[in-house]
Amino acid sequence: MQETIKKIFTENIQVQIAAGEVLPSALESAAFTIAQSLINGNKLLCCGTPSCHMLAQHMAGLLINFYETERPCLPAVALAQEQVNLGAIANNDEHETFARQIRAFAQQGDLLLAIAVNGNEKQIISAVEAALTRDMKVIVLVGDDGGELVGLLGPNDVEIRVPSKRPSRIVESHLVNLHCLSELIDLTLFPQEEN
Repeated sequence: MQETIKKIFTENIQVQIAAGEVLPSALESAAFTIAQSLINGNKLLCCGTPSCHMLAQHMAGLLINFYETERPCLPAVALAQEQVNLGAIANNDEHETFARQIRAFAQQGDLLLAIAVNGNEKQIISAVEAALTRDMKVIVLVGDDGGELVGLLGPNDVEIRVPSKRPSRIVESHLVNLHCLSELIDLTLFPQEEN
């Protein structure tokens, strides 16, 4: 049992080291894109697959509240995963849950932060397609080979792809990446003077 535990920690560390080598440019670009959008008066819409929905809520909460240093509230919304108030139409196609909310609430200039595991999740693909029809920029956190999702992205969108095929390691790395983005956004928008 303890060997299994050590193996899990070792694998997690290896994925984090690999991510630290390949993701800095994408994370920097994503943080700048989010900061610029917020400066322009826009908002960040966050959504995630069922296994990543808590991460979407967490990211929205970090912007609305604060990451580690108190600062003014930033406009972010975690899209509802449940089909509440979407009526009978939503029952016909559960893959449209996020897409419908994007079509209802998003404005040009807003950003979509979509969090997926392998990039083939239909609910996230539909959300990204809806965002692109609104001329929104998209930031995608994904793993594995990126799946269908990365084929939708254009030159102004950002792909943050965790170098792993294991869903658990991908989700763990997504949390680190979101914390990294939060810190970079805060440093960009609210630079602190060094003591």
